[in-house]
Amino acid sequence: MAFQNKKLSVIAYANGFTLWHYVANETLATISASGYFNNVLTLMNSGDIIIINASDKTSIKSINVTSDTVSVAALG
Repeated sequence: MAFQNKKLSVIAYANGFTLWHYVANETLATISASGYFNNVLTLMNSGDIIIINASDKTSIKSINVTSDTVSVAALG
């Protein structure tokens, strides 16, 4: 299954930082794949945080945005 806009929401926004939440009936590995969030590339910024509720587990990830790809990675 592909990314769905309706499953992405903003929890908080301040000073250019956004805390996102995404829930989907897909595995964390699928959702964490580079490019999964490319449909919202213009909305996300490097340094934003996303809480992902996947079918197999929940995880908190940092967002990295380049000129053409959104990727997520473990915090830290």
